[in-house]
Amino acid sequence: MVDEAKGNGSSGAARGGFRAKMEHFMYSGDKKHVMAGLAIVTIIFGIPWYLMNRGTKHQSHQDYLEKARNERFSSSSSSAK
Repeated sequence: MVDEAKGNGSSGAARGGFRAKMEHFMYSGDKKHVMAGLAIVTIIFGIPWYLMNRGTKHQSHQDYLEKARNERFSSSSSSAK
């Protein structure tokens, strides 16, 4: 009934609705659609990765533990004097 009220009575896919276009894009398997999908996924995951890794490089956890141990020992020996 809704299709009849809109006029031509054709299905949503024939009218080129958003959902029909997205389903065609997702399931067509065209090379350009696959490449566009890969580009979108790369951008979605690449931007946060870039933003997280653009700063100064952090030391490893082992380096941090050794530094903390050295500071603890140096401060305890200086306070014992």
